[in-house]
Amino acid sequence: MAQPRIPYGINSEEHGDSLALALPDASLVLWETFLPKTEADALFTALLQDTPWRQEMMRMYGKAHPLPRLTAWYGDPGARYRYSGIVNEPLPWTPVLAAVRGRIQAWTGHAFNSVLLNLYRSGTDSLSWHQDNEPELGEAPVIASLSLGQVRLFQLRHRFRKDLPRVDLPLPHGSLLLMKGGTQQYWQHRIPKTSQRVDARLNVTFRTIMP
Repeated sequence: MAQPRIPYGINSEEHGDSLALALPDASLVLWETFLPKTEADALFTALLQDTPWRQEMMRMYGKAHPLPRLTAWYGDPGARYRYSGIVNEPLPWTPVLAAVRGRIQAWTGHAFNSVLLNLYRSGTDSLSWHQDNEPELGEAPVIASLSLGQVRLFQLRHRFRKDLPRVDLPLPHGSLLLMKGGTQQYWQHRIPKTSQRVDARLNVTFRTIMP
């Protein structure tokens, strides 16, 4: 199994078909081939075509700016999620998303009541540095992130320890990344822009909204 690109000597450790990333103050596990290619291809096509994608607006310094990606939010009734000034009311689960949720829950042992879909249409679409620490996610969120389509770089940096180097982690088509523990408290992550010509990437992140 190909090793993720983790520079500057940050250790990683393989456990069967998973890769546990040895990062201080965090708990991350990557399954690079969670979905076989044929299943990942079919899911990518179905979600790309059938999702009612939205171009949300966020406010920065008193001005509204379009998010540099398209999004959709699904979940149980009442699973409202607010970030960057955007209030997301959940769409009802589709059979496809419900089936994927069931499979990921059985695989990881964690339950989820909502999912955020992000569509990166090209290299100019991105996700800026942040941590998923909104109050409705609880103190130690568990997030399962399924990547489909174009491989994009997922970067992490520690919020407080400047001695730790940035982590660069390519997320392959059909891979599943599980983040839990202190990851969101101590680490930020992003999907940077790229000047390379790349195809679309679709990210499906399952979460649990607290009452």
